[in-house]
Amino acid sequence: MVENPSVTDERNGSAITEDEAALYDRQIRLWGLDAQKRLRASCVLLVGIKGLGAEICKNLVLSGVKSVTIVDPNPVNEQDFVSQFLVQRQDIGKNIHINDICHDNGVKFFAADVFGFYGYMFADLGEHKFVEEEPKIIEASDNESSRSDGEPKAKYRKVDVNETTIVQKFAEFYRLKAALACKLDNRTEKILKRLPSVYFMIKVILRFQSQYGRLPQTTMNTGERDNLLTLRDEVMKELNLDVTLLPDEFASHCTAEVSPICAIVGGIVGQEVVKAVSGKDAPLNNFFFYNGLEGHGTVECFN
Repeated sequence: MVENPSVTDERNGSAITEDEAALYDRQIRLWGLDAQKRLRASCVLLVGIKGLGAEICKNLVLSGVKSVTIVDPNPVNEQDFVSQFLVQRQDIGKNIHINDICHDNGVKFFAADVFGFYGYMFADLGEHKFVEEEPKIIEASDNESSRSDGEPKAKYRKVDVNETTIVQKFAEFYRLKAALACKLDNRTEKILKRLPSVYFMIKVILRFQSQYGRLPQTTMNTGERDNLLTLRDEVMKELNLDVTLLPDEFASHCTAEVSPICAIVGGIVGQEVVKAVSGKDAPLNNFFFYNGLEGHGTVECFN
């Protein structure tokens, strides 16, 4: 536990003030003073401020980051009022290449979106170092080294759950473009067959957006639903997979941004940004998928 953090630690920049220590007391106790200092020195660029973006923005501001810059080229529309809380009615009408730039320049990158009852997050932290607390391993004493069974004492190491040690670890991440491209081979096909249906839905939605210049509309008609199913069939055929891996029901539940789904996915993204900035705890590598119809999320590493 850190005592009087405003004056005991001058590392990682200026000292945390007493007001900040009181405001972020729970966080400092959770992940430490150094992590909180890295947060307060971090600047975040948030691209897209619809329902999910609003939840992520809220979580990052509450965590104590230095600044959040918001970029969104799309005008405010009626759907924004049912999915987020940062715009007012008088704001109506106002106003993946980024991943490559970030990866090449060592900038940590997150992509996320919500489509109706489905959502996802993708993380590319490049070559990321982080620390974790692990139970302390207690070596067997010399008088324990001689055993009747002849086994070496290392096999009898003990784990003390009451003591922990800080261990530095390393993780390497994949680019979003490569993760979605799916260069098909025997290894990739096995990975694809175990992926959740949300992964395939993302590919279908992106193809729909590319072909029609927009996302599927909330007021969906039979023709729009048929277009989604046709694109689903195309995507699954290209991947040499059975269409049943993405059931027909997705086409009726993948429009707009449902507020509870935004809150869940936004909470995960906010948590992962905090972990990436603070360098504390293992990050999710590299996809998080959420299926609101089934009520569960899945972490998958696609590389």
